[in-house]
Amino acid sequence: MTRLWILAFGLVSLAPGVTHAYIGPGAGISAIGSLLTLIAAVLLAAVGFVWYPAKRLLKNRQKAHTKALEKEAAGSS
Repeated sequence: MTRLWILAFGLVSLAPGVTHAYIGPGAGISAIGSLLTLIAAVLLAAVGFVWYPAKRLLKNRQKAHTKALEKEAAGSS
């Protein structure tokens, strides 16, 4: 019986009701700006976690390739 009451309370609290609220233009623009900033920060953090290790990997690979070419050139002369 308690589970039924908890389920009923959860469903009622999730159901939208009529609200008489007004968000002014300043508050609305601030909320939209904050949301966009949050999304941009999360995306840039994800790109940073992928980009910088990949950049280091490519740099090390290029150094190894350059060393191999120099070694080959030195060995053939």
